[in-house]
Amino acid sequence: MELGSIIEFLEGKTIFVTGATGFLAKIFVEKILRVQPNIKKLYLLVRAEDIESATQRMHDEIIGKDLFRLLKKNLGPKFNSFLSEKLAAIPGDISQENLNLKNFISKEDIYKHLDVIINVAGATKFDERYDIALGTNTLGVKHILDFAKRCIKLKVLIHLSTAYVCGERGGLIVENPHNLGVSMNGVLGLDIDMEKKVIEDSLNQLQEKEATKEEIKVVMKDLGIKRANKYGWPNTYVFTKAMGEMLLWHMKGNIPLSIIRPTMITSTYKEPFPGWIEGARTIDGVSVAYGKGKLRFFLARPEGVIDMIPADLVVNAMIVVLVAHANQPNHIIYHVGSSISNPIKYRSLPDYAYRYFKAKPWIDLHGKPIKVCKGTLLDSMVSFRRFMFLRYQLPLKVLELVNAVLCQYFRGLCDDLNKKIHLVMRLAELYKPYVFLDAVFDNMNTMKLLSAAREGEVEMDLFNFDPKIIDWEDYFLNVHLPGIAKYVMK
Repeated sequence: MELGSIIEFLEGKTIFVTGATGFLAKIFVEKILRVQPNIKKLYLLVRAEDIESATQRMHDEIIGKDLFRLLKKNLGPKFNSFLSEKLAAIPGDISQENLNLKNFISKEDIYKHLDVIINVAGATKFDERYDIALGTNTLGVKHILDFAKRCIKLKVLIHLSTAYVCGERGGLIVENPHNLGVSMNGVLGLDIDMEKKVIEDSLNQLQEKEATKEEIKVVMKDLGIKRANKYGWPNTYVFTKAMGEMLLWHMKGNIPLSIIRPTMITSTYKEPFPGWIEGARTIDGVSVAYGKGKLRFFLARPEGVIDMIPADLVVNAMIVVLVAHANQPNHIIYHVGSSISNPIKYRSLPDYAYRYFKAKPWIDLHGKPIKVCKGTLLDSMVSFRRFMFLRYQLPLKVLELVNAVLCQYFRGLCDDLNKKIHLVMRLAELYKPYVFLDAVFDNMNTMKLLSAAREGEVEMDLFNFDPKIIDWEDYFLNVHLPGIAKYVMK
């Protein structure tokens, strides 16, 4: 594999990005605009009813973010005119046939001019409604592929998946495809059309019962977890992403295609500046709760390896992959993570969190600093349940007895504590497959690509994606946790 200049390749290209308002897509868009201002056009697919609404969402949720401050500084007064020329918001929805592209845009013009498609769209909640997750993560992939096959100039389609389509399988997870209809646990009968029918039948039954929106939401969430568990996946998100990969691999034909499977994506390491993040992502919710004094324990095996990778390194890998596979007949899957090249163990995380929040405590609404203590590390679900029972559930039982004696005087408090305990238990069950996952992700394809990039003419100062460059202690104390405090703990 020979790789030339990334900057030269990008010049004059037209790129179509789905999931454009998402965390990773924004970083991708900013990076392309900053390193290659001579890109021809970036079409951003945004869920909206019309172009005006899509454009408003683009301004509010993409280019209006702090992420774009460096580009804004570099361009000065030309910033708005530059973006008007280079960006176009397209209203649409990948969960619908033909991406639900409306007649007020010229689909034929897009088909004629697109060079690259980047599919970053995804319903990422672990317990998302099954109808929504299947529509976006599975059927949406088919709709993107159908769209790609109409693009006469298309050089490559990049699909962003997740490394955790492996389910709860341990050991070395290789960069292999998921074959259509093959379950994770050997159970026969996995059929995507049948999954669609299961959803349709369930929704019809709910409509006949005149179920409320909330009741439908609960049933759809539970259905997704149930179907995922039946075939060996821990949650709706990874189950539907795996089925999306199955469809893509089975129906790809001659489309130049690569699948990128990142592990846990964290805040930016370096570009456009260190520490940018949006929302509490995966384990970051734990950091937020701990920093605010609401959580005093961590659920994980101390010697277990947690695989994480900064978002800008993932974007760099995406860009190098799209150049490497442009007009190439081979189809390759890439794991983008750190567990092989630069592993970090779970036992380090509570220490980093304690050191950071002790030195820079969170200030509460009353202007008082929140004091943190060293968190307890619970290394199994048994120890977690024991901890929850002794620390929270047993005192709640006592409070409920007192409440009964005092004629429901503490009923509101009891109900509130019950809800919080139920939420913690549910979150623990959702995250259990990841914090106790005894696996590392093979990255042989990714390392081969990295070697080719270094040996070729790739501008490695701009597009490095080697996790070995990360000093995890420095990253957490000086980049990631400060980013969490600034952008998430508002």
